[in-house]
Amino acid sequence: MIIYNLAIRFLEVVYRVASLFHPKAKLFIKGRKDQQELILQAFAQESSKIIWIHAASLGEFEQGRPVIEALKAELPTFKIVLTFFSPSGYEVRKKYALADWVFYLPFDTPANAKNWVETINPTLAIFIKYEFWFNYSAQLSKRKITTISISSIFRKDQLFFKSYGAFYASILKNFSHFFVQNQNSKELLSSIGIDNVTLAGDTRFDRVNQIGLQPTKIGVAELFKNSQKVMVVGSCWPEDFEVLSTFINEQQHQLKFIIAPHEITEEFLSFIEQSTKGRSIRFSKANQAIDLKTFQVLLIDNVGMLSQLYQYGEFAYVGGAFGKGLNNILEAATFGVPIFFGNKNFSKFQEANELIRRGGAFAVGNSFYLKQAYERLVMFPENFLLACQVNKKYVKENVGATEKIIQYCKMNLQP
Repeated sequence: MIIYNLAIRFLEVVYRVASLFHPKAKLFIKGRKDQQELILQAFAQESSKIIWIHAASLGEFEQGRPVIEALKAELPTFKIVLTFFSPSGYEVRKKYALADWVFYLPFDTPANAKNWVETINPTLAIFIKYEFWFNYSAQLSKRKITTISISSIFRKDQLFFKSYGAFYASILKNFSHFFVQNQNSKELLSSIGIDNVTLAGDTRFDRVNQIGLQPTKIGVAELFKNSQKVMVVGSCWPEDFEVLSTFINEQQHQLKFIIAPHEITEEFLSFIEQSTKGRSIRFSKANQAIDLKTFQVLLIDNVGMLSQLYQYGEFAYVGGAFGKGLNNILEAATFGVPIFFGNKNFSKFQEANELIRRGGAFAVGNSFYLKQAYERLVMFPENFLLACQVNKKYVKENVGATEKIIQYCKMNLQP
């Protein structure tokens, strides 16, 4: 415990130093500093019952979004506090309409955790996927507050399951219930004496299924597409663009591209524009275009639109696998499009492995293999149709996690 608390303090120092020269770290520190008085004022006279939902970042928020929507519909007398660890979640969703309050999560120190739980006094706490904080979970457990983990997924190589991982396992034992994505996760938890577990699946399927059934139309994207074939490139990192740039230039007369960078910086946007031979235009400037159908590349220079953009693609490339890890491929799968991604860091994502096995997704190592995989789909229509069908079917097969979670919440809450 001492080592953990020292590590949290060290992490805070690292962010404070980084905030002097890194814009994202600056938001991370400034947001937490400025909100303390707001929190105290917000809850000074609050008497409503509170549900606290925590997401690390924007991706985890989207994973938990179906649960938030269902809680609001099923338990309207409860108020919702939504917290984020990262600015990439908070800055995009700080005005999310279904949350009564949105805050940064204070650092997980003993004092912060005690003050936070005492101040908001939640009736229920929900942590999404990988969020396991010792001091927060300990305070919630101490006060006998129902605390659940949703869409959680575990692997054998995690510290919880090591012979020296007793402290980390103790964090999990503070939780009232786990709603896990797969059977392996349930068995791993059982191996350390945790059996308060439901195999529920992944709430992301519920979210992307909603999007697929009722997509929001984007006029600029429709005009850009103009009934031509499009590849939507989502969460693109520089490492992904190294693979994509040659392919984009080779296909400039056969295929259009909608490119959404993972992190929007002027440097990266300019690099993409300079590296592509075909005409490119940024989304923010698209209304100034005389004729959008004459452009080959539409650059998305905003956040929050990507999940809707996949509806305009015949193909999708999802970034991240050449770096820390593959981004969400289910947003593309729900629209039934073949999916490409890097071949380095995808194996821990079960949906990637399953869609590769079924023939709906393809891991590629460079532009040559991307072109090869793409041409196999173009030259053999049966392969293309198979990929489309299996991806959409995979999403449909896995909906339903949200309903299991909501039933548990309703049984454990009294309005």
